[in-house]
Amino acid sequence: MAGVKGEIMDYRKIAEETFGSLIQGEYERIERMKSNTEVTDFNELPKIIVGILPGDGIGPIIMEQALRVVKRLVSEEIDQGKIELRTIEGMTIENRVEKRNSLPEEVLKEIKKCHVLVKGPMVTPKEGDGLPNLISANSLLRRGLDLFAAVRPVKIPEKNIDWTFFRENIEGEYIWGNKGIQVNEDLAIDFKIQTTRGSERIAKAAFDFARKNGKKNITVVTKANIVKLTDGNFSKMVHKVGEEYPEIKVQDRFVDAMCAKMMDPEFNKEMEVIILPNLYGDIVTDVAAEHQGGLGTASSANIGNQYAMFEAIHGTAPYLMSQGRGEYADPCSLIRAMGQMLQHIGYGEKKALLDQALNICTVTEKKTVVTTRIEDASAAEFTDYLLNTIDQIG
Repeated sequence: MAGVKGEIMDYRKIAEETFGSLIQGEYERIERMKSNTEVTDFNELPKIIVGILPGDGIGPIIMEQALRVVKRLVSEEIDQGKIELRTIEGMTIENRVEKRNSLPEEVLKEIKKCHVLVKGPMVTPKEGDGLPNLISANSLLRRGLDLFAAVRPVKIPEKNIDWTFFRENIEGEYIWGNKGIQVNEDLAIDFKIQTTRGSERIAKAAFDFARKNGKKNITVVTKANIVKLTDGNFSKMVHKVGEEYPEIKVQDRFVDAMCAKMMDPEFNKEMEVIILPNLYGDIVTDVAAEHQGGLGTASSANIGNQYAMFEAIHGTAPYLMSQGRGEYADPCSLIRAMGQMLQHIGYGEKKALLDQALNICTVTEKKTVVTTRIEDASAAEFTDYLLNTIDQIG
């Protein structure tokens, strides 16, 4: 018995020391959040540098098509030197594996020379795939650039759905995703993190967006009835920030009900802007994107005070690549991401033109359809159709 007690005390000491160092790191991060209030004003920049991270798998294939679109939309601005498209090397899975580093320091240095990024999907190694157990490059980029808000639009016009999701991007279950404690073979512990400042800034970003765009409803999605501290505090902060926006109604939904009933007109009839903690946001936005038409149709903006990153929300499609069908991947996700990027840097009219063309090409006309099957359109063929449409309506 004495031996067992001693063993427990040893495990407890290791756990307490590990947990203590993690807590200290969070205090330091909170102080950085408090001091990081400077916001990039794109109107003041003589040139906006857009970093291009092609990614892995189908990433370079669909990025090539997305670049064709953005070069057509802002050709004059590129020629005049107002916008520079700069490809950043070094973020392929091969290079990251070779360096044993998901975000090599020299690559991050080059990334920080850009003002915004457009990123293709990147491989995150998992058990059984024969790769080193590297941390998600996506997570490291978001943390390294302090991109605290993941903004994901979902539109389904025939169901009167026009939602904008604001997913908290830094905290929650993911911030310590690789820092859990394996106490012994019988006990493993992971963590969920919520800070006042982190919840406040994502809430304020969502309310500012709602006010700017004439939205009258904010829905906060949590499991605060069970996860009472982190989720409870998150919801309370959203409501507290909402007091500064009296014209906007705030309502709560539980994440399980949201996943099950989001397409129920009675359940969703007032939803416009939706705020979620990190993990719930990851899950719910993927479910919503499937209702919209699949992950290949969806994009995401990752917004911080100084930097922003725009990306597809799907993966690298290893099955398509293994079948030799990568060229038939749907490029709409990254094309939409390019549109979000243009809107963010001050070219909202270009995004509006792109949205109009995409609606024609994917909803009302659909003369060329991407299904990933070789008998249907390739990514390049669909982009030809889209560019012709832009020319016709532009």
